[in-house]
Amino acid sequence: MFEKIHAVARQVNQVVIGKETQVRQALVCLLAGGHLLLEDVPGVGKTTLAHALAISLGLKFNRIQFTSDLLPADVAGISIFDREKNAFLFHPGPIFTQVLLADEINRATPKTQSALLEAMEERQVTADGVTRNLPAPFFVIATQNPTHQIGTFQLPESQLDRFLMCLSLGYPDTAAERALLLGEDRRAMLKSLAPAMQPAELEEAQQEARKIHASSGLIDYVQALAQASRQNGMFAEGLSPRAALALLQAARAWAALEGRNHVIPEDVQAVLVPVAAHRLRPLKTAGSATLSSRDLVTRLMQSVPV
Repeated sequence: MFEKIHAVARQVNQVVIGKETQVRQALVCLLAGGHLLLEDVPGVGKTTLAHALAISLGLKFNRIQFTSDLLPADVAGISIFDREKNAFLFHPGPIFTQVLLADEINRATPKTQSALLEAMEERQVTADGVTRNLPAPFFVIATQNPTHQIGTFQLPESQLDRFLMCLSLGYPDTAAERALLLGEDRRAMLKSLAPAMQPAELEEAQQEARKIHASSGLIDYVQALAQASRQNGMFAEGLSPRAALALLQAARAWAALEGRNHVIPEDVQAVLVPVAAHRLRPLKTAGSATLSSRDLVTRLMQSVPV
């Protein structure tokens, strides 16, 4: 079953060149049943990666370009009065899909961003007092630009906490960039992609990943990392219990792709930065104001003994 996940990775790596680690982490996020946030400067392949993942996993997807004038009803749907039936009929929004590509999510206002909270947490949408379930599986793959750029709104902590992982692609190395310049257009390659697995197979793989054994000692290690984030004075707030659960889920998925039926500390370490960094805000008085959250999470990992 997990061999098909590896097949998906190989296919996506043909489109997104030189980002094997980030592609693997993204697949681990979806295998763990979580939502994915891709954060970086424009033009490094965030949207291409999201498209390639959705197509390769065989999932139906919709794309929303988030802008400052986007309204919550544009995401969730709206009820319109039907004269013939003399009643309001609900017209589902683009969120009713298996993969919602929220492109440049932080260009929308906080009010519109909040329209995703219930869907991401409960896999349902409530409109006009009626709760409607979303298709399964359901993922949000969001991209966002750096918050210092013009026209962006910072995502609130409650929104960030709903994303299991946050990945940064970064600029390609020289060899990868040359392959991009000499190779086929990425949009044309996306059109030629075929699903490498089906939604039912993905759900089966998710269920298998949840069964990966985590020993009592491994749980101790996850708890020690969470406790250290709350007590070491580097962050304004530490990792929440939901973040600790997310870390364990991601570690199980990583172990599954490694072909093991149990989690080891190296699995936790492999996913710690993408799971924890976007949830932690550095303290200016931490003595390391120039370091990013990712750097501080790496320090945190080095400070906690296995």
